[in-house]
Amino acid sequence: MFNELTTFLIYIISGMAICIFYDVFRVLRKTIKTSNIVTYIEDVVFWIVVCTFLIWLIFKVSFGELRSYIFIGLILGGIIYLLTFSKYFIIINVKILTILKNILLKIFTPILKFIRKPIIFFYIKTKKIYSKLSSKKNNINTKKPKEKRIFKLKFITNKFNKNNS
Repeated sequence: MFNELTTFLIYIISGMAICIFYDVFRVLRKTIKTSNIVTYIEDVVFWIVVCTFLIWLIFKVSFGELRSYIFIGLILGGIIYLLTFSKYFIIINVKILTILKNILLKIFTPILKFIRKPIIFFYIKTKKIYSKLSSKKNNINTKKPKEKRIFKLKFITNKFNKNNS
């Protein structure tokens, strides 16, 4: 279907596409701060998508045959992209996402503040009701013999201390 030169060019473009996909993750990491666990999950998702794409591409273009020029094309495409476009892609997209994030924060912050007040009010009221109910429950369940035992022990120790002095 394809000759070797066309296949080689397809793999160079695919190497560039994989690097663009990776730069999307890099842009998201720079724009939105996440925990280490989320970063690990992103890395796993990246590699699952890339491996699936490469397997599909190898079967579609090369009929499942692994040739050395496939890997050379992928690596060469990645290197070309990283040396030429990657820096500008990241700078431009970080600025775009930062502006978009700031706009969304300006829109949704007042809405969240408005919604937050009733939620906090409801939380405080339910906490008070729960604490009243739990205190009543604890008053019912307290056992008097435990207090008497403690009192008797204190009484005995006080009596013992008076006799020794």
